[in-house]
Amino acid sequence: MSDAGENGRGGVMHWFRFRGLALCILALAGLFCLGPVLWQGVTSIKPDEDLVRLPPIVPERMTAAHYERVLFHSSLVRSLVNSAVVAASATAVAIVVGGLCAFTLARLPIAGKPVILGLVLATSMFPPIAVISPLYLLMRGLGLRDTLIAVGLTHAVYALPLAIWILTSFFRQLPGELYYAARVDGCTPLRALLSVFLPLARPGLAVAALLVFIFSWNEFMFALTLTASDATRTAPVAVALFPGLYEIPWGDIAAASLVVTLPVAGLAVMFQRHIVAGLTAGSVKG
Repeated sequence: MSDAGENGRGGVMHWFRFRGLALCILALAGLFCLGPVLWQGVTSIKPDEDLVRLPPIVPERMTAAHYERVLFHSSLVRSLVNSAVVAASATAVAIVVGGLCAFTLARLPIAGKPVILGLVLATSMFPPIAVISPLYLLMRGLGLRDTLIAVGLTHAVYALPLAIWILTSFFRQLPGELYYAARVDGCTPLRALLSVFLPLARPGLAVAALLVFIFSWNEFMFALTLTASDATRTAPVAVALFPGLYEIPWGDIAAASLVVTLPVAGLAVMFQRHIVAGLTAGSVKG
């Protein structure tokens, strides 16, 4: 009995040590990921005279002057509205077009599906710098340069392969019998998609829409190249072009960065349940 008790206590101690090590690793990983955000938060509330002090210290006196400047004395609010319009329109176009393409590739009898999916994936492998010049010339030729339409269309096209791949995998995971039953009941393929598949694929739609929205919200190169005025600049471009005559306004940039990050962080928290369900769908087959 004593040996069994010793083995039991040893197993418990081993479990506690393993759990403690795992918690330490998770804490370090969380600090590594959140460290820059926390430092930006500290910088955004520091007075200007404390920003250049060495070594950097936690401020003894906090100020909201940086947030006041970026929200009420700059074009950041207009840029946030532009980013919201561009990201929402790019997401809508990518989800609608991507959903139709994904349903076609997942359920309709067409030849060469793997080749088509491969070509779709190949289009997303070009780095933005390789396609920015043709896109600029195209938008200028169409008279769309320095418009939100140009940025929204570019983001939608560049995010479309991601939406197609995600939604195709979700539509394939749904039972094929549902499609055949809908067809027997007289539904057209489009009606089967709208009435049967889309309600069941809401987790996948949420994942695809959120990823496309975040990509469009954070995208910088296309937005910088295709816009030229405060009226059309998106938030990342506005933060990068923050004015500084004799020095870099680190406090204002930190405050603006946090303001720009809050909307997508809020969306991720709001749709967390759908994201987790979408990312784990199909991992366990019934």
